[in-house]
Amino acid sequence: MGEVNETGQIPVRRALISVSDKTGLAEFAARLVAVGVEIVSSGGTARYLADRGIPVVAVADVTASPEILGGRVKTLHPRIHGGILADLGEASHREDLAHHGIEPFQLVVVNLYPFEDTVAAGAGRREAIEKIDIGGPTLIRAAAKNHAWVSVVVDPGRYDEVATAIEDGGLTAQLRRALAAEAFFRTAAYDAAIVGWFGADATIPPRLVLPLEQVAPLRYGENPHQEAALFSQWRRDPWWRHAEQLQGKAMSFNNYADAEAAWRLANDLPGIGAVVVKHMNPCGVAIADELPAAFRAAWDGDPLSAFGGVVAVNRPLDERTAVELAAYFVEVVVCPAIDRRAADILAGRKNLRVIVAPPPSGADLDLRRLEEGFLIQERDRVDGPDGGMPPGWEVRSSRRPDDRQLADLRFSWIVAAHTRSNAVVIANDGAAVGVGAGDQSRVGAAERAVRRAGRRAEGAVAASDAFLPFRDALDTLADAGVVALVEPGGSRRDDEVVEAADERGLVLVFTGRRHFLH
Repeated sequence: MGEVNETGQIPVRRALISVSDKTGLAEFAARLVAVGVEIVSSGGTARYLADRGIPVVAVADVTASPEILGGRVKTLHPRIHGGILADLGEASHREDLAHHGIEPFQLVVVNLYPFEDTVAAGAGRREAIEKIDIGGPTLIRAAAKNHAWVSVVVDPGRYDEVATAIEDGGLTAQLRRALAAEAFFRTAAYDAAIVGWFGADATIPPRLVLPLEQVAPLRYGENPHQEAALFSQWRRDPWWRHAEQLQGKAMSFNNYADAEAAWRLANDLPGIGAVVVKHMNPCGVAIADELPAAFRAAWDGDPLSAFGGVVAVNRPLDERTAVELAAYFVEVVVCPAIDRRAADILAGRKNLRVIVAPPPSGADLDLRRLEEGFLIQERDRVDGPDGGMPPGWEVRSSRRPDDRQLADLRFSWIVAAHTRSNAVVIANDGAAVGVGAGDQSRVGAAERAVRRAGRRAEGAVAASDAFLPFRDALDTLADAGVVALVEPGGSRRDDEVVEAADERGLVLVFTGRRHFLH
């Protein structure tokens, strides 16, 4: 009864098949029958196989019990689960099977009611509940638990490999274990989807289960001594999973982090834009009438910091931009498309990673790791880039911004929202000319931005991602020649800052909303 051949394989004599997704099922079942496997099945699966001329034994004939409750109960029976869960290495288990006349299964093939797809299609509560599978997960978990004796298949993509193994004498312990791990992950992901459905009305649900699947190992993490891998949420479609890498070395941990930061900022820019990111902070950002000009202005924002950075552009990469880009050392370039001539030019840079990607959705939650826990928040969204004064913005100074200044204030505000706090961004004519990022003080961020901008600060505007607690940052910017500033407001000393703006002849705009990025 507990048959293991000399190579450690377990031959398959009897299989239980109960699937919702019938992809590849008939061909798979036919291969099993051809090598003498008895197939036991129920409901729609049994009818599907029988209609295709594949011999099948009905579950009801095995259990001597009919399906009840509209099919909710059919496989939940000792004559089914006894045949799956029996440890055939235990004499008492073999005796129980013999006493009750139960034949063991060596293979269980199950995929689940399409709960995730049903919910995604907008189904109502009753329909969604009916698609919560009970018998399927129970069969899967039983077979996976007993993988020493039973193989479990939950993915039609495994059919060919499993059928071939059965034809060659049976499944090895290594394959059975791999299939069991895959099966437990599937039931975990299924339950996670149900938990998520129950909390779908809340932006931050009371319970959050995230099934994560490894997409690829990485050479190392932030540093060479750290092991790392790339994971994706089960059945989610982040932009990077649909991205196509045309050339270059494999993406590293740091490449992915910088590419995410660059690509999100590029897609938030108004009009034709280019971004250069280093260590997840923008060191150059610009918009222009043409992409080559936008790239040049972005690179010129801080050429020293841009060296070895990640570039993102929000328009198809053309030949002229590729010529400009190829002149510099860049780790990664991300774009929505690339023309043939541009691809040929960049092909000469063998180590440059060229990524063609769809836009990011921005719909997911933002998670930050704590020891054995997470901080979870709604992802920040910057004010829209449309023309005119954005909703909620208020001019607090005596001077009002002209159209050019207002456009630059909106632009600098977007860049500041994508810059690590404390952040001050100086912009002039659609280009970031000075970025002060990650400083411990507001005035320190302003001083950094001024140093990077140099003489380009004259006549420029600036944005601060949070309020100015004192007038010192405003004075620092005014001393450098900045003529307009946008900040959230909300400080106890707002009146002093407004007074300082009028004293220095600056335009001062409050947004009523901050954009910290820690």
